Amino acid sequence: MNAAPPDRPIVTPLDPQLVLGAYAVGVFPMADGRDADSVYWVEPKTRAIMPLDGFHLSHSLRKTVASDRFRVTADTAFKRIVALCAEAAEDRPDTWINPQIERVFATLHRLGFAHSIEVWEGERLVGGLYGLALGRAFFGESMVSRARDASKVAIAWLVARLRVGGFTLLDCQFMTEHLASLGAIEIPRADYLGLLSGAVDNVVGAAGGVTAAGVGAGDFRALDRGTAPDSDEPALTEPGPPSGKVIAQLLVHTS
Repeated sequence: MNAAPPDRPIVTPLDPQLVLGAYAVGVFPMADGRDADSVYWVEPKTRAIMPLDGFHLSHSLRKTVASDRFRVTADTAFKRIVALCAEAAEDRPDTWINPQIERVFATLHRLGFAHSIEVWEGERLVGGLYGLALGRAFFGESMVSRARDASKVAIAWLVARLRVGGFTLLDCQFMTEHLASLGAIEIPRADYLGLLSGAVDNVVGAAGGVTAAGVGAGDFRALDRGTAPDSDEPALTEPGPPSGKVIAQLLVHTS
C-alpha cells in the first residue's frame, strides 16, 4: 500500500479493462511522482500480503476500534480519499498517484471494482485507504492518516469487511514497518501468483477479459448486510454500518 521504484513504462493510455487485466496477472500501475506524465507497470519480486486470518489486533488498537473514537464508512468519499492519499505530507513529500491513476480509479469505482474506507473525526476526514476488488482478492493501493491511529483503524475495518465478504487475498504490494506490525508478511512472486490465481479464477475469462462478478466472488458490501455472501448462517450484525465493538469482536480471534 505504498510506493516503490517503477519497473517499466506503460505505452498505452490507462483504461479500466487494461488495469483490471494487469492486476489479474500480478502487475499494477504507478507514477514517478504526483505531477508525472507517465505511468509504469510494477511487478515486485517479493510481495507484501496481509493474511486475513493473521491480522494482529493489539490491545491498544482493539480499544481504539471498539471505542468508536472514529466514525468509519465505506465508499462514501472515494474521490476524497484518493485525493488525500495523493497529497504531499511532512513524512511523504511526493506520491506515486498522478492524475491518470486518479481518473482510472474513479472510473473503476463507478464500475464497482474500486472501493474506499473512510475514517472521520466528527465531520473531518482524517484517514482511510482505497483499493481494488477483483474476484476474492483485494489490492490495497494507498492509505493515509491525518490523525493518530486513523490508518490502523481503516485497515482493521477493511480486514473485517474482507473476512465477512469471503475474500481470500489482501495484497499490500510493498512491506513497511507499519504493515508488519499489523501482521503483514512478504512472500516470493511465485507464491503470490499462486494465491492470486486462485483468488481471481472466477472473474477472468478465456480471452483475458475481466467480468464484474463470478461464482464465489468476494462481496465488499456483505458486512453492511450483516452476513457473509450466499450464507445460510444467522446475521453477524444488524443490517447497516456495524459498531466498532462488532468489528473488534470479528477480529479478536485472529490476533
